[in-house]
Amino acid sequence: MVSLSNQTRFSFHQNNLFISEKAHLGIAGVNFPRKIKLNITCFAADPPRQQKQKQKKKSQSSTDAEPGVDPVGFLTKLGISDRIFAQFLRERHKAFKDLKDEILKRHFDLRDFASGFELLGMHRHMEHRVDFMDWGPGARYGAIIGDFNGWSPTENSAREGLYGHDDFGYWFIILEDKLREGEEPEELYFQQYNYVDDYDKGDSGVSAEEIFKKANDEYWEPGEDRFIKNRYEVPAKLYEQLFGPNGPQTLEELGDIPDAETRYKQWKEEHKNDPPSNLPPCDIIDKGHGKPYDIYHVVTSPEWTKKFYEKEPPIPYWLETRKGRKAWLKKYIPAVPHESKYRLYFNTPDGPLERVPAWATYVQPEDEVKQAYAIHWEPSPESAYKWKYSKPDKPKSLRIYECHVGISGSEPKISSFEEFIEKVLPHVKRAGYNAIQLIGIPEHKDYFTVGYRVTNFFAVSSRYGTPDDFKRLIDEAHGLGLLVFLDIVHSYAAADQMVGLSLFDGSNDCYFHYGKRGHHKHWGTRMFKYGDLDVLHFLISNLNWWITEYQVDGYQFHSLASMIYTHNGFASFNSGWDDYCNQYVDRDALMYLLLANEILHDLHPNIITVAEDATYYPGLCEPISQGGLGFDYYVNLSATEMWVSLLDSVPDNEWSMGKIVSTLVANKEYADKMLSYVESHNQSISGGRSFAEILFGGVKNGSPGGRELLDRGVSLHKMIRLITFTIGGRAYLNFMGNEFGHPERVEFPTQSNNFSFSLANRRWDLLESGIHHQLFSFDKELMDLDKSKGIFSRGLPSIHHVNDANMVISFARGPFLFIFNFHPSNSYEKYGVGVEEAGEYTMILNSDEVKYGGQGIIKEDQYLQRSVSKRIDGQRNCLEVFLPSRTAQVYKLTRILRI
Repeated sequence: MVSLSNQTRFSFHQNNLFISEKAHLGIAGVNFPRKIKLNITCFAADPPRQQKQKQKKKSQSSTDAEPGVDPVGFLTKLGISDRIFAQFLRERHKAFKDLKDEILKRHFDLRDFASGFELLGMHRHMEHRVDFMDWGPGARYGAIIGDFNGWSPTENSAREGLYGHDDFGYWFIILEDKLREGEEPEELYFQQYNYVDDYDKGDSGVSAEEIFKKANDEYWEPGEDRFIKNRYEVPAKLYEQLFGPNGPQTLEELGDIPDAETRYKQWKEEHKNDPPSNLPPCDIIDKGHGKPYDIYHVVTSPEWTKKFYEKEPPIPYWLETRKGRKAWLKKYIPAVPHESKYRLYFNTPDGPLERVPAWATYVQPEDEVKQAYAIHWEPSPESAYKWKYSKPDKPKSLRIYECHVGISGSEPKISSFEEFIEKVLPHVKRAGYNAIQLIGIPEHKDYFTVGYRVTNFFAVSSRYGTPDDFKRLIDEAHGLGLLVFLDIVHSYAAADQMVGLSLFDGSNDCYFHYGKRGHHKHWGTRMFKYGDLDVLHFLISNLNWWITEYQVDGYQFHSLASMIYTHNGFASFNSGWDDYCNQYVDRDALMYLLLANEILHDLHPNIITVAEDATYYPGLCEPISQGGLGFDYYVNLSATEMWVSLLDSVPDNEWSMGKIVSTLVANKEYADKMLSYVESHNQSISGGRSFAEILFGGVKNGSPGGRELLDRGVSLHKMIRLITFTIGGRAYLNFMGNEFGHPERVEFPTQSNNFSFSLANRRWDLLESGIHHQLFSFDKELMDLDKSKGIFSRGLPSIHHVNDANMVISFARGPFLFIFNFHPSNSYEKYGVGVEEAGEYTMILNSDEVKYGGQGIIKEDQYLQRSVSKRIDGQRNCLEVFLPSRTAQVYKLTRILRI
């Protein structure tokens, strides 16, 4: 039984002109069986309550036993039996299903929900116009003002109560292209133009009448004359009747549209005297006895049905009526030319205000001399960026190089995308990383915020270049085999008004919570209202936008604790599982994270999502079907805090090896999903110091004790990185410059430093020679352990030796053995560490080599070690190795001995 109660879906964007070929023919995807007679249910009115109840029961029964779905699955797997948290997960699962049901009441599907950028914002429409849409439920009047209309608030406007404003608060404004002098209006009211795709076609000069005649002669069969003569006339008249200048201007004027049954009977009455050849060879017989949900019989012939299925729709003729870009430019002056400046004008209960549109894709933030404005980015097809490379395959492990474009240059200024492409990308490739993570890419008004107070979520920061420049950066990275991740900030937003989202439509609760709940307790930022469908529409579409438009490969979700908890993560966690499900947990924020991961992984199967959560919310990387949040990786934030604490506060000889291991391994159940790092941008930028600055910053080689301090700093710099890289999961991150021991912190220009750029750059010149060149060489060897030897794919490490007294750690990962001596002064001649396999082990990496800035104490003839048949550390054999103080060694089993 086929339902004909499908809702019509209109799209004002050129990419959604046709849903499908069948939809173009007016049958909207209804598939007719190959039987002669069909039973079709026609809903002339809403189905009765009994039928709704049956549908509801059927839906409930099907969802109660969803195959492969267990809302508390990961708790069962881990053997956790917390009753309250389990009930919380069950309720969250049900709420998540209800949320998706609510979404589907307003959107065609979840892809449609995640693609708001196809309609919202400013788009060129095929019918020689520009369409603009934005959300402002608190406004009474909306208009587009810009340099193309003299910044007039009345020339391009839409008013409440008209088609320009719907019940959800979306404003729709049409900006018509202007006819050039001497040009005649369009012959067809719905004349379309190819602006981008096949923009050089359609300028042959063939008239619409000639195309229609060609379709009549070549496509339609004899006996269909009446039908084909009205094929374009009827939709054209209907279109003009609804949307033309003489059409209804309000919903009241539009009136009620008759139901399908009434329309069918009217049509049948109008054509009762037509010859049979002009009518479709089918009829509908009423069998419903006047009930509101009548059942009909459709009677047709097998010959007509077969012919109907075999015939291709006449879309090529329709497309041939479109004209090309040259014809458009000859006939029209664009309503909004490329690089035009514009803003959104609202009239609100508190008076008029101007805003940068929320969905703007290119923005010039305000500065001391000019107000902020959006920039319409619509380059010609000849000059628009064209992608050259395909995306790299999704790797089994991640070696991420975290970057900030603005500080990536050597000069005291803001660097550009172009400079980043020329200088940084080759360095990343040479260093052995397979991904870059960019911070501060979405537009932000204040440079010193590093990009963490986002004002315009769909716009690339204009201080680095244009949208096409950013596309080239990503394309060139892909060409080098590098994935590109964005550090995405959806946990809060800037509190700026004109250029940001705060008080966007004059109301205090448009995008954000009202009152104190809408403000971060410590950072002065605004907190999103995740329970609002339109806010979710905005945020989910934003995630999909960067992937669709710019081909990014993944996201690190910044500061999840700020959004998951109403206390923004600034609270003690000492109540066990209750801390993750009590009254301070924002359930709507969890719904957003579930929705984001489900939609992203469904639309883009190779996407990678990383969770940055200082509270390690349970189930971060578990599948959504098993009660988790669906992330691919989580960041081990504890590691860097531990290293900072040890370096700053604990004497070298009091370091706890057990604490180091337990912190770096973190949660064993999720070690494979862990992203480890020694230091990210937080240590260098957020008012702190880089590890190099802590270890040997300011140390001079010729000063008293300088050489000893320098040796200590260089040794620990290498050892800390080696153990963090090799003992963790399948992902590692390093911030730009830290791999070679950048000696200075990052300090963005602010009033406190007289807006100086002296520390807002990277000292790439240090790579040429000296200690920094040696540290970089060692970091390349680290990356090669995974790149060439596949350390990360060898499974999780087997940690068998942790000795706090000797300050030695040893573990194995596949055929590789790692040994670390953190003792500041003790060296060990024949230190025994256990190995399972008897054989020959060859040292493949020695942190003490001279080329890495070491002392070169171990000679090359000591690189080959043969196991001894002696049980140590629970292993059947052992190696007796020479361990100089503050050194690390990596061995590989190169020959197995059978005893």
